[in-house]
Amino acid sequence: MARTSETRRPAAKIVSVNRFIWKIRQKPPEIKRSGWLLAFLAQSRGLVTPQKLKDFLNPTQAQIEKVKVTDIDRGRERVMRALKNHQKIVVYSDYDADGLCATAIMWETLYDAGASVMPYVPHRIKEGYGMTTSAISEMAKQGVKLIITVDQGVTAREQVKYAKKLGIDVVITDHHVLPKTLPKPVALVHTTEFCGAGVSWRFCWELIKKLNPSYKEKLLSKLELAALATIADLVPLIGGSRAMVKLGLERLAKTRRPGLVALVKSSGIAGSIGTYEIGHILAPRINAMGRIEHGLDSLRLLCAKNRAQADKLATILSKTNSRRQDLTTRAITSAIDMVEEEGRIGIVQDREWHEGIIGLVASRLVETYNRPIIAISLGETFSKGSARSIPGFNIVEAIRSSSQFLVDGGGHPMAAGFTIRTEHIEVFKQNITKYAQKYITDDLLEKQIDIVCALEREDITRQNFELICKFEPFGIGNPQPVFITRGMTVEDIRSVGGENQHLKLQVDGLSAIGFNMGNLRAQLRPGDAVDLVYTMAEDKYALSGQIQLKLKDLAITN
Repeated sequence: MARTSETRRPAAKIVSVNRFIWKIRQKPPEIKRSGWLLAFLAQSRGLVTPQKLKDFLNPTQAQIEKVKVTDIDRGRERVMRALKNHQKIVVYSDYDADGLCATAIMWETLYDAGASVMPYVPHRIKEGYGMTTSAISEMAKQGVKLIITVDQGVTAREQVKYAKKLGIDVVITDHHVLPKTLPKPVALVHTTEFCGAGVSWRFCWELIKKLNPSYKEKLLSKLELAALATIADLVPLIGGSRAMVKLGLERLAKTRRPGLVALVKSSGIAGSIGTYEIGHILAPRINAMGRIEHGLDSLRLLCAKNRAQADKLATILSKTNSRRQDLTTRAITSAIDMVEEEGRIGIVQDREWHEGIIGLVASRLVETYNRPIIAISLGETFSKGSARSIPGFNIVEAIRSSSQFLVDGGGHPMAAGFTIRTEHIEVFKQNITKYAQKYITDDLLEKQIDIVCALEREDITRQNFELICKFEPFGIGNPQPVFITRGMTVEDIRSVGGENQHLKLQVDGLSAIGFNMGNLRAQLRPGDAVDLVYTMAEDKYALSGQIQLKLKDLAITN
């Protein structure tokens, strides 16, 4: 049954799709003066002064440069020395969208500066995450004198030592949560406020200010890659990261980068590109190569110089993503019943799961069960784990609490990964289950919808929709505002989609769509009174650009 944080009138019948608690932040004023909705949206984001609101609504490059990043000067000096002495440099990548965008930014900037520089993208299955001693050995044989890591490196203590022993300096650029014991590179360029590509861009910006100020405009165009990576890596869209995404999306809208043009075309995107298009369409294609093939082809796409090459690579990415989707669907189908519903944390495992898709399995199970999930791809000697969490539970700290059982591990509060000896999995599961029982409270497991406020039918206007759009881009840390309108009348009901999985309503002259809510079709009748919980969007299929309600939940209140 749907509950709300305000008193509800008695209802003869209640339907709630996901059994959410409706948590309504504020009550609208009795008399709605001009600007009341703007004030509500600002307050819900902690923008309690005119200056804070102005800074939020008008992101600038200065906000990017205000973010404190450690060791930039030391890292810059080492790179400039490498350039001066014509030393060979390797940009050591990660294989996800963030790492590949970070590599493209760093490699292109250094190459254009005249550096002898090559990118290195490890193979997920053959090499695993982060630097390896075997790769470092090969680089030493080739005369490499400087490794710059992007989107990884903060846990590479032994690898940094090994590189130094072979005469190779390391500059780490990373954004992952720092471990208790740090590596000792020449410079640890780090902040958790950016994604890996954001750190890479900021480092390059500080580098070219000293090295070649005329390159600034070209580097500004690379904000499109930083924006893509920020959204793909689910970094909170606040402060400098918000500015990076806002400015980067403006660049992306008029991009001339052949790889991105080709990827947009092959993805079938028509119209503007926002956080949804990146998070659900573009980034999965870039990620797919690193998940089940080799991320190098995604890097080649991002750095492609001509359309013919870009079109060919974009086709490869799209086909690989289709394979990834098939693997993911099969794994989720087998995993969905493995979670013990009474547990505080879910741990699922299988020998048939491809290790490149277990993070996606964990994400889907979190959506289903609203609890942290760890998915493990079992191997004979070593197994790979990927974890996703819920707000309020730091999953990387939970995993590190069992570090004695792990080969390696790291990540963010909401997502982490690790390698473990297969023989240690059972004791690891026991240990982390105890940790979860201690730190996951009942309220964290409740499904909630955070609603800004209630709107009347007359508040759902084009003018208010355009006001809401001023708070874009929406994403982690800056969610799209959710509203509730009570007592709306159902005028028409349809189920749509290839399998009739979506619910389409006409209510009080408005169109409403409920994705994956088609099962409610049989329970609704024209004339029913409903309370709707929704976000506002533009109906792209309506010729007049009408407002459409995107349903989060509903209750029948006849």
